[in-house]
Amino acid sequence: MEKIHPHAAGIDIGSKAVFVSLENEPVQSFGTFTSEFKALAAYLKEHKVTTVAMEATGVYWVVLYDILKQTGLDTWLVDGRQTRQVPGRKTDVKDCQWIQQLHSYGLLNRCYVSDGLLKELRSYQRLREDHLRSAAMHIQHMQKALIGMNIRLPEVLSQVHGKSGMAMIEAILSGQRNKEMLLSLCHQSIREKKGEQVLLALEGYYTEEGLFALKQAYEGYQFYQSQIAACDSKLEETLEKLNKDKGLPPGTQPSKRKPIRHHKPAVEDLGKHLLKAFGGRDATKLSGFTDYNWLQLYSELGEDLSLWPTEKHFTSWLGLAPGQNNSGKRKRNKKKGNPSVGQIFKTIAQSLLTSKYIGWGAFARRLRGRKGPSIAIKATARKLAVQYWRLMVKGAGFVENGIKAYETQLKKVKEKQLNRLALELNMVVTSA
Repeated sequence: MEKIHPHAAGIDIGSKAVFVSLENEPVQSFGTFTSEFKALAAYLKEHKVTTVAMEATGVYWVVLYDILKQTGLDTWLVDGRQTRQVPGRKTDVKDCQWIQQLHSYGLLNRCYVSDGLLKELRSYQRLREDHLRSAAMHIQHMQKALIGMNIRLPEVLSQVHGKSGMAMIEAILSGQRNKEMLLSLCHQSIREKKGEQVLLALEGYYTEEGLFALKQAYEGYQFYQSQIAACDSKLEETLEKLNKDKGLPPGTQPSKRKPIRHHKPAVEDLGKHLLKAFGGRDATKLSGFTDYNWLQLYSELGEDLSLWPTEKHFTSWLGLAPGQNNSGKRKRNKKKGNPSVGQIFKTIAQSLLTSKYIGWGAFARRLRGRKGPSIAIKATARKLAVQYWRLMVKGAGFVENGIKAYETQLKKVKEKQLNRLALELNMVVTSA
């Protein structure tokens, strides 16, 4: 094979040491302190290295990657699955030599790495998602504490952490035990439709340990709500920096935004910020997309989706396309791609399964009946990802024509299949 990168280096990163391999040079090791990272960069420049490849190992690579980029080196972050060693012959020294050899022959693929303000935006968004998961854990703790005292609000209210539920929990923690007084704190619709059930649910068996557990869970939930609000503030600040010199294209007006039912970020004019970032192309025209889904994708992928040459490259990177892992009669199904970003599209696809008027919802339900829910969700997520790539790269418009259009198209496909079968059997198809 011909060498594509003649002046390449390979780096194996660990928590305590970093091993560097250059062609025709002995392997060198460096520590993981910042001064030693800078010495490593100087060592590479001294030996005329132009490009470096390293594995994406945890978060150990982040600072070293930034330092090497700042020195002007062409730095490649690669997936560890591409650099697997022969079993029984794996050491840190051999790893860096193997990475260097693969990279010199051009056998490694570069991972997508965001930088600048996009990297900052992604950090805040991921931290916000972590806080949401932690807050959900404390909601479960509140429910457990209530059930432990036989206060059956989780069975009566759709959301214990809603406005009415939190008002009653706060009153209980402050010492209120009167059921009618607690019911009066609920929304009028709950008092009218579920008043009797709420009164029965509030007749609990209060205990000291149960109230203590409820207080701990409530305070933990409120703490994470304040953390989420702080992340929202940083998200808004970063979006303003990103779109400081950007404006909407002439004739583009922000349309009425779709409602965000859960985990809505407290960012003013979120839709307008996203429209500016993408030059007026509106992802919420796609079925199931809201500004919150769009913000998640923007923080992970950025606005330039042309980094993926085709829609097939994009869906494969997301892990939404089948891989080629066959050997003889054996067909392997290996996980690949970026599951965290692919999961965003899967979440949107799952919401379409219950839709009544959207064509993709009908497609997902039809496939679910034949293949099961997991395959139906993945297939629908792939369709969503393809349309998102087309919209952002080619500007292709999309209109949801509804279930009737989908059923009409399905009928044409069935007629075509029936005519082909009739031709094989030397028969004629006539309409009833």
